[in-house]
Formats: sequence, C-alpha cells, structure tokens
Amino acid sequence: MEIDVFIFGLTLAEFEDISLKLGLTALIAFMVFIIWNLAKESKAGRYGMMWMFVGLGVGFVGFVAKAVIQKLLGIE
Repeated sequence: MEIDVFIFGLTLAEFEDISLKLGLTALIAFMVFIIWNLAKESKAGRYGMMWMFVGLGVGFVGFVAKAVIQKLLGIE
C-alpha cells in the first residue's frame, strides 16, 4: 500500500511540478535583470542592449520554446 504525501494539499508530484515552474520563472526573470543591469553599466546604448539580450537570452528562450512546443504537441 502506497501512502500519498501531501504538501499544501497537493500530492508530491503536483507540488514538484508547480515548484519547478515557479522556480525557473523566477530564475529567468533574475537573468533578465542581470542582462539589463550589465547592459546599463556598460553603457551599451539601445542597439547594444538589444544585442546583449539576443545573445545572452538565447538559452532561456530555447527552454521556454521547448515547453511551448511540448504543450502544443501534447507530449507532456
């Protein structure tokens, strides 16, 4: 017999799924802040700031795109 573990009224799997999504969202928001602060301190200008966001932001854009594609294809 398996005992379900409940955290805040959620099963462990549901809690882990929500925590992962919230944690990664917070991490991506923090990375955007870091890129913005780096561009501001380096006085990159608008064009330079745009390229910093493009160059440094490709990693988390790919991660978000993967989640969207999985949702659209129903792979989850």
